[in-house]
Amino acid sequence: MKPKNLTMEEAASIPLVGLTAWQALVERGKLMRDQKVFIQAGSGGVGSFAIQLAKHLGATVATTTSTSNIDMVRGLGADVIVDYKTEDFEAKLSDYDLVLHSQDGKALEKSLRVLRPGGRLVSISGPPDPDFAEAIRAPWFVKLFTRLLSFGARRNANRLDTTFSFLFMKGSGDQLRQIATLIEAGAVRPVVDKVFPFESTNEALAYVETGRAKGKVVIKVK
Repeated sequence: MKPKNLTMEEAASIPLVGLTAWQALVERGKLMRDQKVFIQAGSGGVGSFAIQLAKHLGATVATTTSTSNIDMVRGLGADVIVDYKTEDFEAKLSDYDLVLHSQDGKALEKSLRVLRPGGRLVSISGPPDPDFAEAIRAPWFVKLFTRLLSFGARRNANRLDTTFSFLFMKGSGDQLRQIATLIEAGAVRPVVDKVFPFESTNEALAYVETGRAKGKVVIKVK
């Protein structure tokens, strides 16, 4: 059910990013109070939700963003902010318990190095790993392909005594109900950049592709 304190447009922005953040931080990452989590791209859709969820869980949150969005992510609860245009997050962060990875392969290699021994990295941008292939009951050749794709990441994680896993969000009504409870309690709020009418869907997609959206972009059907 839609949280009572949200508009329909705000509610539409929640499920994808909310479930992704929940499954990455709570289900897969097992984030606990007083732990440290590094959430990449804090001004994006997943990042803006994940920062708030991590703070609700009692964690210390680091994130990356551009200069123009520093105040925004600070307002969401980020404790440590790395301006990726002028700073290297690997030089600023260390001994983190969890990384929510959403960037490229180079960032993945660096992110593994900011974890403490025993730390976890959960990636929503790949590469897919054998556990993912097993979970979706993929045929043998897909399992082999994911094993090859993720070999480097898994090898680097093992060498550093950390854990790498790939997350592909799955639907969950129970988790959405828990997220709705947090929203109604004011612990988490939606971040909606722009709302486009249905006839401007192409413009909305073009705007998303610029990479400058803050939070989510919503299409209003009626």
